[in-house]
Formats: sequence, C-alpha cells, structure tokens
Amino acid sequence: MSSATLKQLADAVGRHARVEGACETPVPPLSLYRSSRQTLSDAVVYVPSLCVVVQGAKEVTVEGETYHYDPSHSLLVSVDLPATSRVVKASADVPCLVAVMQIDAADVGDLLADGNSGAPRGVPSRGVAVTPVEPPLLDAITRLVALLDATQDIAALSPLIMREITYRLLIGPQGARLRQIAAPGAPAQRIAVAIRWIRDHYAEPIRIDDLAGQIRLSQSAFHQHFKTMTGLSPLQYQKRFRLQEARRLMFNDGLEAAEAAFTVGYESPSQFGREYRRLFGAPPRQDVAALART
Repeated sequence: MSSATLKQLADAVGRHARVEGACETPVPPLSLYRSSRQTLSDAVVYVPSLCVVVQGAKEVTVEGETYHYDPSHSLLVSVDLPATSRVVKASADVPCLVAVMQIDAADVGDLLADGNSGAPRGVPSRGVAVTPVEPPLLDAITRLVALLDATQDIAALSPLIMREITYRLLIGPQGARLRQIAAPGAPAQRIAVAIRWIRDHYAEPIRIDDLAGQIRLSQSAFHQHFKTMTGLSPLQYQKRFRLQEARRLMFNDGLEAAEAAFTVGYESPSQFGREYRRLFGAPPRQDVAALART
C-alpha cells in the first residue's frame, strides 16, 4: 500500500470530517467518521458497505466474532447486520478517521450480468469480513473522497468511481460475499431479501413459515442460512433492529420509552425495558441521557 496515497486520503477525510461521529457528504454513497478518543462498544446496525479506516483503528463484533481493522485492512459488510463497534486507537492529535461507502446490490448485479465474475450458489458465508486493502482499491477510494473538493464533478464521476470500487471488491479476496447476495436464486440472495423484508416491516409480527415460503426455502434451511449470514435467528434479528430503532426515536425524535416501545412493535413496555437494558447496558432514559452527553 502506498503511504503517500494513504496520507493523501487521511488528509482529505480529516478536512471534511471536522466533527465527532458520522457525517454525510455531498457524494451520496460516501459518509465519513471521526473520533478523537477510544470508545466503549456500542450497538449499531451496518448496511452493506465498505469501511476503510485511514487513521487509527476500530473493532466490530458480530455475535462473538471480533473483526479488527486499521489502515492496512478494510471491513466489508454485505448485508444489513446488527453488531457492536468501538474505536480502539485514537487521540486528539491523531483521531480515528473512517471512510464508509455504501454498496448497492443492484450495482453488484449489473456487474455480474456483464460477466465480470461468477456467481456462487453454495452455502452462504457470514455477511462481514476484514481483508487487506489493495492499492487499486485504495486509489479508487481516494479519488471518490477527492470529489468532495470538486463538487461540480460529483454527479458525473461518483457513479463511475463507485462502480469501479464495486468491481474491485468483486474481483478481490472477499468478492464471493458480494456475489452471493446478488446471484438470483442463490440461498444468500434469498436471505438478503428476507433481511430487507424484516427491516421494512420490523414492527410487524413475523411468521417464519410465511417468510420462508416467500423466499422459497424450507424453514430449517431458512434458519440455518439466516444465522450463518447474520449470527442471529430471524426473531433475534428483528428484536435487535426494533431496539435500535427505538433508541433512534428516543434520541432523535424525543419519544418517551413507552411510546417508542409501542411504535417499534412491543406490546409490553416492561419487556422492552428489560431487553433494551440487556442490549445497551442501561435503562432507556439513562442510556439516551448518556448519548446526549457524548
């Protein structure tokens, strides 16, 4: 990896990520992250994305498996995935800086249709992996971030660069994780459809037999493949997403705990409180107050 390219990228991310936490950018698939200190583990939900630490280091844990990534390694997430995340290397002088590029399954499918890579149909793999950052991929990411200094070029060039990044991922060591979610009829592609359904209907009760039937898998195969990809059963996945959404509603929209609980599909505020504390380590009101202080 070119140290000059990495320094150029870190300088660009540092200029545009001036506040703590995540920030959106004028390049639609690109967001940036900055932390000037190490952090405790926090529950998050990743969307399909490539996460590149350009300075510092982070750890992500998915159901007992921990993935460490730093400027030498990138994190690839191929499906919407509940996880915990923490910054493990950062300081005020040398903050942790991250570039995050969302991946569009339609772009992956278009590249597969063009014959750029084969589509695996075997048993799905976990929807997250860490892999070394190769120079051509780093170069493309650097050019994408550089568009933040040339906003007149974003509309014309960002789709081309994102297509190149997706292509680099497909032909790279973890390309199979992307190919499996876009290959029509592949078990992983069917599970990805079920994951999107749960996220779109998280407040509704799940009937496992109906959902498995929608994606044309047996109940046993559905459970097996779902847990392989996410580390969770479908019902556990729904619960994680409900709790995350309730936390967002309380923090961003000011909802009280009981109102947030009913909004995301809980019938019992007391059950909501127990499960919230189990996931986030504190009761809802206390947790949201702590978030407001950070």
